[in-house]
Amino acid sequence: MSAVRKKGWREIPKGGLILEAGSAEQYDTGSWRSQRPVRDEQKCTHCMICWIYCPDSSILVEDGKMIGFDYKHCKGCGICAAECPTKAIEMRDENEFREKEGV
Repeated sequence: MSAVRKKGWREIPKGGLILEAGSAEQYDTGSWRSQRPVRDEQKCTHCMICWIYCPDSSILVEDGKMIGFDYKHCKGCGICAAECPTKAIEMRDENEFREKEGV
């Protein structure tokens, strides 16, 4: 049996696998999420405050209106829900959606 040397945390490059600026788009980081933002279309006024505050650029916009979330990159931080002045965004348990989507 050959010995397999595991890398220690000191040997991992700074930033993990993301080695150059702007390269995080290549990675689907949404699987880290435990909470998912859900928008109430009736309450949303398209003020775009959620878009301004989202640290992951996960707010989808079309023709100046918020149309949804990029769940492949949204990490479920809840900043969008906290900043929404009309409370149109609610954070919900991700497991609820994983069961529905069969993930």
